[in-house]
Amino acid sequence: MRIAVDMDEVLADTLVTQLEWLNTEYGHSLTLGDVVGADLYDFIPKEHGTKLLRLLEQGDFFADLPVMQDSQEVLRRLAEQHEVFIATAAMEFPGSFGPKFRWLAKHFPFIDPSRIVFCGNKSILHADALIDDTPRNLAGFKGRGILFSSPHNAHVTGYARVSCWREVEQLFRA
Repeated sequence: MRIAVDMDEVLADTLVTQLEWLNTEYGHSLTLGDVVGADLYDFIPKEHGTKLLRLLEQGDFFADLPVMQDSQEVLRRLAEQHEVFIATAAMEFPGSFGPKFRWLAKHFPFIDPSRIVFCGNKSILHADALIDDTPRNLAGFKGRGILFSSPHNAHVTGYARVSCWREVEQLFRA
């Protein structure tokens, strides 16, 4: 089976890092619970959102993200049984290419670099399954779309959903 896996909010905890940055930089006290079912940018002044976007565009933001719990262990086992590709949207933030690639090499060295796909629209992917936190990426995907739970997609329905990497493992148990 060929499995494509998103990076941000699936392998890397980008939201926690964004919240920490906003809270430190601007004195916000935002928590994950505050942004359930909504876009982070709805909770901050426009100028703070603009500065956060600039930080993301610069790309270094992606260099030191925390790894999602159990993702390394489970993905390693999946990669032993299946064709696993990392498919990360990088077109919106071109400065993220290098930091994302180095992050993946550091935390997921068992994924061959030839199986890392930087893309914009994930409908071009040819895989049996796509694990992603963003519903629009799953909408055009022709295989099985699996929604990885994140606060922003809490109210989304219509897809198989997993809330952690142990659930991913159970889903693909051979």
